Amino acid sequence: MLIAFSVSPLGGESETVGPAVAEAVRVVRESGLPHQLTAMYTIVEGEWDELMAVVKRATDVLLADYPRVSLVLKADIRPGHTGQLTAKVDRVEQYLAD
Repeated sequence: MLIAFSVSPLGGESETVGPAVAEAVRVVRESGLPHQLTAMYTIVEGEWDELMAVVKRATDVLLADYPRVSLVLKADIRPGHTGQLTAKVDRVEQYLAD
C-alpha cells in the first residue's frame, strides 16, 4: 500500500510551514518505512496499520504545537504488491523511453 500525505499547521502568523513539516517528516523517517519526500506530499509504503500509525504520529507532533492542523491523504491500496514506491515510476519511465 502507498499513501501520499501532507500535514501542516493552519492559521497563525508564520509565512512558512517548513519547520512544522520537517517535524512530521522526521516521524516518517524514524518509522523506517520506505518513503519519498516531494514538494507537495510525503509518500510512504507499508501495511495499512503501520501507515495509519505514522500519519497519526506525524499529525500529533504538529498538534502538540499548533491548535489547528490540516491533513490530506491519498492511498493506493493494492494487496500483495510491494516495492511500488519505485516500480510505478519505473513503469512510466519505460513508457517514456519507448
